[in-house]
Amino acid sequence: MSEKNNLSDKNEEIKEFGSVTAFSGKHKIYCLTIIGEIEGHNVLSEQTKTTKYEHIIPQLVAVEESQEIEGLLVILNTVGGDVEAGLAIAELISGMKKPTVSFVLGGGHSIGVPLAVSAKKSFIAPSATMTVHPVRTNGLVIAVPQMWGHFARMQERITDFVVRNSNISKESFTSLMMNTGEMVTDVGSVLSGEKAVNTGLIDSIGTLSDVLDGLYDLIENKS
Repeated sequence: MSEKNNLSDKNEEIKEFGSVTAFSGKHKIYCLTIIGEIEGHNVLSEQTKTTKYEHIIPQLVAVEESQEIEGLLVILNTVGGDVEAGLAIAELISGMKKPTVSFVLGGGHSIGVPLAVSAKKSFIAPSATMTVHPVRTNGLVIAVPQMWGHFARMQERITDFVVRNSNISKESFTSLMMNTGEMVTDVGSVLSGEKAVNTGLIDSIGTLSDVLDGLYDLIENKS
């Protein structure tokens, strides 16, 4: 394939799916971006920048099955979104055998937190932030005990996933999530890059070169 055709294919890949396969570096890696709002079963407006879970899931399966791709880089700049869709993507990433690295760039808020910790190694940019808060919903809610029980079980699934895939304790994560002294109109905590690392939520602060070096190390150690 000519260089011109190869560049055209890469541009189309980025345009359609927010991803690109990089075969010209030290190792062959797949770069996946999760940006804007994570779209689940309901289609969001055309004015909203979204990441569609039905696009992401087959890409992850293809990466895991590929004999050419050696590692996965997930770049996050998301406000959160559909809880079940985000958690489903996070579960897929955490279950991959391929070396995986995540990089929070800008923000990894709400359900972006499980996505950030789902990789085998996680990084955050010095200027990035992460918002930790309880599960919430928009629209009509039937105020019965069963509904609050549903929310509690969903929150427990998220908390267990984060604790299982990071170095933060359940007590520390719950404390950050239920903090009432930081956000004016909400419950929770906004973590800077340094604080996210100090709490054990994220492994390291880094730049793109640090992230790539970390992924290369995982690939070479696996080999």
